[in-house]
Amino acid sequence: MIRILVTGSDGQLGKCIQKIVPKYSKFEFVFHNSKTFDITNPELITEVFSKENFDYCINCAAYTNVEQAEKTPKLAFAINAEAVRHLSLACFEYKVSLVHISTDYVFDGEKKSPYTTSDKTNPINEYGKSKLAGERHIQNNLKEHFIIRTSWLYSEFGKNFYKTIVEKAKTESVLNITDEQTGCPTNANNLAAYILNLVARNGKNYGIQHFTDGEAMTWYDFAKLILKENKLDKNVRLDRAKNYRTFAKRPRRSILE
Repeated sequence: MIRILVTGSDGQLGKCIQKIVPKYSKFEFVFHNSKTFDITNPELITEVFSKENFDYCINCAAYTNVEQAEKTPKLAFAINAEAVRHLSLACFEYKVSLVHISTDYVFDGEKKSPYTTSDKTNPINEYGKSKLAGERHIQNNLKEHFIIRTSWLYSEFGKNFYKTIVEKAKTESVLNITDEQTGCPTNANNLAAYILNLVARNGKNYGIQHFTDGEAMTWYDFAKLILKENKLDKNVRLDRAKNYRTFAKRPRRSILE
C-alpha cells in the first residue's frame, strides 16, 4: 500500500484528486487542508511527518493570487517558497518523494516557441518569483522530487477563469476579454489523474516536468470556447479588451512544451 499525503486538499487540484480516489485502491491517502495542516509551520510539518509513514507527498498548497502577491510578496514567498523549503527538508529526513506543482509564470513570456523544462527561467511578477524560489529549494534539498509546471488551471471547483466566464455570461450581455496573453488552459481533473498515474508508475525519473492539455490559445479564444461549450454564445457578445492593464505583469506567451 502506497501512503500519500496531499496538502492543500481544499483547493481546486486537491478536490480533483479527492474526486478520483476510488480509482486508486492501492493508495492510502491522507488529506490535509490549510486549517488542519499549515505548511508555513515547520514544527507542525515535522510532527505530521514523524507520526506517519508516507511514501509520497503531493503538495497542492500554494498562494495563487497573482495580483495580491504584488502587494503582499512576503506572504507569497512564505507559502510558495519558505514553506516548500521546510516541506522538502521533511521529505528528505523521512525519505518521502515529493510531487510539487509549479507554474508557467516562472518564465517571462518572451519566447516565441513553447518553453521546455531546460529553458532559462525569468519570472516577471512576485508570484512567479515565489514559485521559482520554491522550485529551487526542492532541487537543493531533495533528489526524490517531481516538479510539475502547469498553466491556466480550471475545473468545476474553486475560483477559475472557466467558472467566471460561465457565471458572468448569465448576467451580462457583453464580456471584455484580453487577447494579449497566450497559454495552455489545463483541466485540473486531467492534471490530478496525471499526478496519480505518475505515482502509480513509481518511477525514478525525478526532476521538472511540464503538463498542460496541449492547445495554446488567448484568454479571448478560451472564453469563446467556454461560451460555445455551455451554449451561451448566442446570448453573449465577446469584445477584445482594449488597453488591458493589471497590477501584476504577466507573461505574454507562456506556452509549455
